[in-house]
Amino acid sequence: MDNETIALCNSQDLTNGGLAVPFDVVFAGQTSRAFAIRFQGRAYAYLNRCTHVAMEMDYQPNHFFDDSGQWLICATHGATYRPDTGQCSGGPCKGGLTPIDLTEKEQIVHWHTTYNLKTIEF
Repeated sequence: MDNETIALCNSQDLTNGGLAVPFDVVFAGQTSRAFAIRFQGRAYAYLNRCTHVAMEMDYQPNHFFDDSGQWLICATHGATYRPDTGQCSGGPCKGGLTPIDLTEKEQIVHWHTTYNLKTIEF
């Protein structure tokens, strides 16, 4: 599968510890929500799916960070994840969030339709 790059948002739309930018991907043959965030100056993206129970994590639309802006949190079960790796950092989670490759070029954030396990397709 070719790796297609798709413009997602302007770089300024993602602020450290701020609101996420949502988007749709095809994962395991189904359309799924994903989200992009900025943490410590870098953009990251993950499937919007808690590893404890496969449900969306945001407690309000596009809110994934806890009050400190240091952890991603599942609003339903309280599982927390590292924003820079997606790895579980506490609570009822198994492993880590599914990452989606992003790049930034000329003040635009792009997402890539494939990643290391090649399970996301356009």
